[in-house]
This record gives sequence, structure tokens and C-alpha cells, in this order.
Amino acid sequence: MHLKESGENYLETILILKNKKGFVRSVDVATELGFSKPSISRAMGILKDNGYITIESSGNILFTPEGLLLAQNIYERHLLISEFLIKSLGIDSETAENDACRIEHVISDSTFQKIKEYLKKHN
Repeated sequence: MHLKESGENYLETILILKNKKGFVRSVDVATELGFSKPSISRAMGILKDNGYITIESSGNILFTPEGLLLAQNIYERHLLISEFLIKSLGIDSETAENDACRIEHVISDSTFQKIKEYLKKHN
């Protein structure tokens, strides 16, 4: 199943929080994104139903192998697109971050691969 942009954003946020803190719960995602706990709870249920995460009885959110791979891919796109916009186009970091957050969800695989190749050559 292909996730919508919001689902990808949730997975990316879970990954970032897990990398920072070592664990993540729905309340952490709600706080990070500024969304209500019921909205996050619904989103976590959808991610769980689609096989991207599991939720322990303690509330700790864990990735399934498929969910982890998808989250890592989304986050890689975000980081590299931001880097590309900053280094190749001279975009300020805040604008690059904001734009990358939108671009990462719609960019084609072939264009993303070209950005990766460009950055390898110019780093």
C-alpha cells in the first residue's frame, strides 16, 4: 500500500524521535508535530493496520522491517534534497528544509537518483 504524505511524515517523525531518544510514543509524535493526541492515535492505528509499526503495551512504537525501510528512505530523501537545495542552488537552510519536506513526497525515483549522483560528484 502506498502511504499518503501525512503517513510518510508520521513515519519520518517517528524515526527522527527514535534516533534522538531511543524510544517514541504517540504523545511524543503529537508534541513534535503539534497535533492532538486523538489525531495521532488515529494515524498510529492506520500505520499499525498497514503493517508499518507495532505498539507495545507500554505505548512504545516500534517499526516493522517494512516500516523502518520506508521511514529511512523518506528521511534520506529529505536530507539529500535539503543538501542539494542548499549546496547547488544556494537556498537558505530553513527554506531548503521546508521545501524538501514537500518535495520528498512527490519526487520521482529517477530524479532523486540524479540528485544523489550530483551530490556524490560535488562533495
